[in-house]
Amino acid sequence: MSTLRQRKDVKRKDLGQERQIPDSREDHAKRTQTSLQTWWTGIWVAFGVVLGVSLGLLNCIYVATLHENDLWFSNIKEVEREISFRTECGLYYSYYKQMIQASSIEQGLFELIYDNKTESRRTINVLQRMNIYQEVFLSILYRLLSVQEYLDPIYFYIYTVFSLQALYATSLYATSWLLSDSWLAGALTASWYILNRIDTTRVEFTISLRENWSLPFFALQVASITYYLRPQLKPLQERAALLLVFLSTLWFSLTWQFNQFILLVQALGLFVLDCLDLISPDKVTHLYIIQLSSLLVVWLLQFCNPMLLGSLAVSFLISTLLVRRFQAGLKRGGPLSQLARLVLGGLLVLVLTFTINFLTKKSLQLRSDEHIYKFVKAKFGLGSTRDFDAKLYLCEEAFGLLPLDTFDRLAGTLVLYPYLCTTSVLLAVLLFVALRNLIGSQSEADQHKLGLRPDVSYNLLHTVLFGLLAYSTMRMKYLWTGHMCAFAAYGLCGRELWGICLRTLRCHTPAKLRLIRYAAPISVLIFLYFKFWPKVMEELSELREFYDPDTVELMTWISSKTPEGAVFAGSMQLLAGIKLCTGRSLTNHPHYEDQALRERTREVYQIYARQPPGDVYRTLQAVGADYVVLEDSICYERRHRRGCRLRDLLDVANGHIMDDAGENEPDLIEAPHPRFCVAIKADDPAYTRLFKRVFQNKTFHVYKLRKRKPRAVGGSTGADV
Repeated sequence: MSTLRQRKDVKRKDLGQERQIPDSREDHAKRTQTSLQTWWTGIWVAFGVVLGVSLGLLNCIYVATLHENDLWFSNIKEVEREISFRTECGLYYSYYKQMIQASSIEQGLFELIYDNKTESRRTINVLQRMNIYQEVFLSILYRLLSVQEYLDPIYFYIYTVFSLQALYATSLYATSWLLSDSWLAGALTASWYILNRIDTTRVEFTISLRENWSLPFFALQVASITYYLRPQLKPLQERAALLLVFLSTLWFSLTWQFNQFILLVQALGLFVLDCLDLISPDKVTHLYIIQLSSLLVVWLLQFCNPMLLGSLAVSFLISTLLVRRFQAGLKRGGPLSQLARLVLGGLLVLVLTFTINFLTKKSLQLRSDEHIYKFVKAKFGLGSTRDFDAKLYLCEEAFGLLPLDTFDRLAGTLVLYPYLCTTSVLLAVLLFVALRNLIGSQSEADQHKLGLRPDVSYNLLHTVLFGLLAYSTMRMKYLWTGHMCAFAAYGLCGRELWGICLRTLRCHTPAKLRLIRYAAPISVLIFLYFKFWPKVMEELSELREFYDPDTVELMTWISSKTPEGAVFAGSMQLLAGIKLCTGRSLTNHPHYEDQALRERTREVYQIYARQPPGDVYRTLQAVGADYVVLEDSICYERRHRRGCRLRDLLDVANGHIMDDAGENEPDLIEAPHPRFCVAIKADDPAYTRLFKRVFQNKTFHVYKLRKRKPRAVGGSTGADV
């Protein structure tokens, strides 16, 4: 019997092992399938990363080629290359050149901190006044790398800026990929960004403009925030994302003087989403702290620049962080009670923001940014103004409304239609979810039926706010159009929009959703290729050459015929080029963020107004000018409409009637003197005894201020010198 039982037990064990064999095969198959999926996902992600970097490099090569083809940059003289840095671009590049030519890095930094050539008779700290740390860093890098034998300084500079455009396109690619979980969206984003170059960037002809340095880091910051707001991140991933947000925000803030206004718009968007319970309050707090700390670090690096402390962005961030202590209380109670508390909290933040801002500016005696508020006030029709600075901005096309033909161009590349559709549908969803959160619906089925991820909510409000900013001020469109490409691509490739459409049509299945998510972007990419590839090739084949002989002649004459310590007066744009090409000192320049400089510029610009020669002479002598350069393109300007020509702005500010037939304000009077820039060419003795013409060509007239003879005791005290 015992032997029989033992045999039965052995049989049971054998049967058990036989039963376990199929199970182990199933586990092995599952593990194999999981491993294959992991490998496939890794390959898919790696391909997406390689594609994103490749498209970024393609964008870099594209704009660099356009720049070369437009100017024949590699073949023109060095002075012509420098002249191609127009207006304020030339001023910024001059500091890079100055650092390169300095005897040492320490000497170069000393000359920037104690600069007495940018503004005559004044010693200014350029690192405090202007955002030129990128030029300083790049010049130091150029010297340390010792590449002087292989690469000219100007090429090292422009190649760096063009390389940043690769970062820009890749960051937009990453944003749309993170939102849609498909690198096809990234490919579509980069394609749209490149094909809409006229509206997404102007880097190929404004290389050293601050936005071309900062916007790539802003795009990287938006991509980092998008990743940080994704649900179910691990703590290490969150910390890495926050570090990247901080570094990108810091570099963005350090490289552009408009950082405070852009971060203010971004902070307002986060504040709204926080109030609507669409983003985790803790994550919003972390982003606020990063924004504030970045601005404070920039404040320290810029030698405690008071404009940053007096900015609305700093005041708003401090106010919001203070009020957040009461945030939990503001979101309690019933719908009406909660709404009232949220409105009260919003008003409290606004009141506290303006109070802190007013007290800060009062204590710092800060007036450097008042021209911006005058401009905004006049722009939105809150009162007419004769203020020269405000009207100077109002008359510039870049600060006007976004032209309607912009939308025609965007529609031509098919980016506008999916963008408007995606934005409209998701705005409706956002309002629904916000109302649901306000009412406090606790239905779990309702929560999963229709929702909006935090990263999608942020990008939605981001594109709406910056779209409004772009429409109100054309120069700000470059903050919007790049992100517009990313958001439109997300709409075509994401699950949310197509899921809503398929549910509305009652035909939603995972297979159909997957099919349409891949078919839509591929169809658009095929269309873009066949329609625009020939145009891109034609554009790349167009060859032009830089040609500005009058300016070249002027710069050559100044370099060879005037003392190195000579001081020049003239228009802001021309003087920036004079500083870059000749190293001469200036009376004024295009960086318009200082009140004293704005006042000096208005005084120097009287050379284009109706003023007596003696008054103009004394004004120029007071600012230390040795030479004054008059430009026919300004004196006889026809580019702007009447009322927006520089001479018109000066006439109105001086209370004089404008030139030519047309309406004038009733209290304006006829000027008692002729226009200075016209009358001085007649060689009248009243002018020739004060000014001597020393150079002229078809565009420029240079006059040297004669030395004033000392008056005899008891002599005449006439109006002229």
